[in-house]
Formats: sequence, C-alpha cells, structure tokens
Amino acid sequence: MLVGLGDYLGRRAVYSPDAPAFVDAGKATPLRLTFAEADVRATRVAAALRRIGVGQGDRVALLARDGIEHLDAFFACAKLGALHTPFNWRLHWRENLAIIKQLQPRVLLFGDDFAEAVAAMQSTGELGDTALVHLGALPVADSFAFAEWLTTPAPDFAPAPVQPEDIAALIFTGGTTGTPKAAAISHRQIAWNTLNTVLHDLRHGDCYLNVFPLFHTGGLFVYTVPLAILGGTTILVRQFDAAQTLDLIARERVTVFAGVPTMYQMMLAAPTWATADLSSLRFCTSGGAPLPLTIIEAYRVQKGVCFKQGFGMTEFGPGVFALAPDDAERKAGSIGRPNFFVEAAVMDDAGNLLPPEVAGELVLRGPSGSSGYFGNPDATAASRDAAGWFHTGDMARYDAEGYFFIVDRKKDMFISGGENVYPAEIEQALYTHPAVAMCAVVGLPDPKWGEVGAACVVLKPEMTATETELITFLRDRLAGYKVPKTVHFLDALPMSAAGKVLKRELRDRLAPPPTTN
Repeated sequence: MLVGLGDYLGRRAVYSPDAPAFVDAGKATPLRLTFAEADVRATRVAAALRRIGVGQGDRVALLARDGIEHLDAFFACAKLGALHTPFNWRLHWRENLAIIKQLQPRVLLFGDDFAEAVAAMQSTGELGDTALVHLGALPVADSFAFAEWLTTPAPDFAPAPVQPEDIAALIFTGGTTGTPKAAAISHRQIAWNTLNTVLHDLRHGDCYLNVFPLFHTGGLFVYTVPLAILGGTTILVRQFDAAQTLDLIARERVTVFAGVPTMYQMMLAAPTWATADLSSLRFCTSGGAPLPLTIIEAYRVQKGVCFKQGFGMTEFGPGVFALAPDDAERKAGSIGRPNFFVEAAVMDDAGNLLPPEVAGELVLRGPSGSSGYFGNPDATAASRDAAGWFHTGDMARYDAEGYFFIVDRKKDMFISGGENVYPAEIEQALYTHPAVAMCAVVGLPDPKWGEVGAACVVLKPEMTATETELITFLRDRLAGYKVPKTVHFLDALPMSAAGKVLKRELRDRLAPPPTTN
C-alpha cells in the first residue's frame, strides 16, 4: 500500500515498525506503543472519522488532558487531510463554545474531565452539526465511543493525498491575553521545522519526555512530532508534576527534556531532587523566558546537566533559535542564533533593519512560518510586511557574534517617565537575590510617571526578604527608572498550562481595570 507524504505515522511504521514510539505515563498502567501499534490506532480513528463524514479540510476539535488520544487524533487527521484542532482546557466552556461556533468543527472529541462542560455546551443548542466523541471507556449520551473506534479494524482504509501547503493543525495563540487566534500549521511548516529540529537537537534513538500541554505548540511540535518522524520515543504525562518528571527521567532513561524556567525551579525544589538520577540526559532545553544563571549552575554542578536555551512561536517554527550547551553560561540570557533555515533580524517601527546592540522588534523569515491565522485575513496581513518578514511582537537585540537576546514582549514593555522599561531585565536581576524563588514584573498606571513597575515575588521556603531590601538590591544593579516602586509577596504566581506567568492576571490583581456603570 502506498503511504502519502502527510501520513507521518504510517511512513515511520514502514521504516521502524517495532521501535518504541510512545509511552503514555498518564494512564493508571502506562501504555507502551510501537510505531506499528500506534499506526493501527491512528488508522482506525481515521477510518471512524471518515465514516461519520470527516474529509479533507474539516476541523476535528479535541478537548482533553494530555494523553495518547491527542496523538491518535493528530495522526488520524494527517491521514485524512483534516485539521487537528486541540482546545485549551483552561478556557471556560463558553469561551470554547465561541471558538466552536467560529470554526465549525465536524467533530469534537472530549475527555471525562470535560463531560460536564460539553453537556453545558449542548444545552445551549449552539453546537450545530458538530458530532461528539467521548474519549472515556464508556459512551455518554449523544456521543460516539472512542474505545469502540480503537477496536474496529480498518483493513481497507486509504489515506488522502495532501499537498505541502495543506493545513495539518490549528493551534491557538493569545488565549491568555485576548481573543485566541488559530495559527494555521501546514504540512510544509511541519517538514521544515522537523529538519531544523533534527539539525540542531535530535538524534536517532532519543527518548523525549513531554510535559507541555499538547494543545500548545510546545507540546505537539517542539519535539514530539519531529521525534516521531525521526523514529525516537516520546513519553507523555497528564500534566506537569515535578516529582513525577524526575522519576520518569530516571526510570525511562530520558535523553531530551524541555521545560520553561518555572518548571526547572519547581524540579529543583522537589523533595526528590537530591536523589534524582538525571545521568541519561544529553541536554535540557529551556524556553518561554530567560533561564536564570543560578538555575543553569545548580543543574550543572549538582546533576551534571547542560542546558540549551531555545525560542519558538506558535506562528513560526516552533524551532526558531537555539543556544548550544557550550554557550549556556558564556551567553547566559541569550536565545542563541537562528536555526539553520530561519532568517532573523531586528527592526525599528519605521521598518529599518537595525545593527548589533540596538533593540527593536524581532522579525523572522523562512519556510517554517505558519500560513497565517485561520479565518482571520486581517490578522494575517497585519503580522507580515511587504518584504515577507513575520513580526513577532518581541523586543530583541543581537550582539556582534550574531547571538540574539529577547529584551521583552513588546506588550510587556512599559514607559516610565518617557523611558522604555523591559520587565525581563528586572526579573533577571531579581533572580540573583538568594531569597527569590519566582518573580514577575508588570507596569502599573501612575499619575506622575505614566507607568511604574511592580514586582511580584515568591520567596524560597524558610527564607525572608522585605520590600525595602529587594528595592535596595535592585538599585545596586539597575538604573533608577527601572527599579520597581513596589514589591508584592505572593504564595504563587498565576501560571498558564504551558508554565508561563499570566502577567495580565497580575496587572488586574494589582490595578483592577475601572468598572463601568
């Protein structure tokens, strides 16, 4: 049987059918699948989706915690030429219903945790023709049973042909800061991102532990899909847990791990850290925010672990930059240099490319960019200029050696007394204080200066610090206009499912938006 170019799992099953593909460690009994076994599951799901009317270009939505079912759906959609559309389970069901009404998926697959939310959606009468598929062991009212799909052979199924520019998945971006937009991820983008990732990071035989949510580009496309295409093993968990992560790295002999700085901080603070065996790791990748040098040093000294700093986006890559382990301390704070098939530059507001050491907006070009925002041509047009540069919204600079540094998110930057202030710079300084476990800085309205900084700090267990102490500490390290005017001590910072700090929640908590009558 011929296997189409978009049938990633089918092609890998031809080359290495008996190699270990996936381990779902989130199940009560971990589920282990070879590539041949995983391909059988995806083929049966694809056949079932086709039986209920799913064809090329249709959206297949999924609302569930992480597990093998996400990959069943993704690879089944690849076989059909359909669009895998995983939903952010942190959103309220009304928010997800609004997305359903906009995208009109042919099918919604949902897990046990979201049965009540789906029932609430049904009660509105606004689900339209969207068919429901329950991922649990037993069917529920008015839904198909996923378990039955997995046990129904599909000997005559033939994958649909796909073209490089056909859309494989819709991944939502901006859901924590505004109305989510669906980035259209093409098969071309997946192929070029895989090539970049293999060139810079992955090897045959690697074992990767994924702790990012699979509705996020970090969970699906940073390493999971590229490693499946390469023929390595990916371990899935239901959601990130520091102690479980340390245990799985040792037990499964994980060679590649990726997380955001908050995850590495939580692992360092876990009660099992001292006895954890991390000797199998080739490297860890950190992204999402600059990794404090204190964490890099702790992992190197205590566990012999080296770090790669990475940077990616839903709309581009997501593999965009990489910082080699040899540069982790020499170029601490850098996201590295652009991946092999990525062109990067820094641009001012007038569209001029800037020289080294001058901050401006990071812009990107290359074949691993997305196809824009699904159903939103205005947002697509606004994200690209006439020269083909994708505008990231990140403020960056690069040095004379071509290493890039994220100064801050353009939207996180605030202006105090006419000066641009970048919270990331202040946070890096705060992390050098011995009592600071986690921190975030936001800009708040101020009648005199326009905006002033407010630092939100979580202290390490059994350590103390005062507002005056931390402000004095920062005054010894930063220009006066950059030093926050207030410090707020919190038990925890609000986090997204991907482990990023939700700064909008902090701003609203410290300076609630005005109410309207």
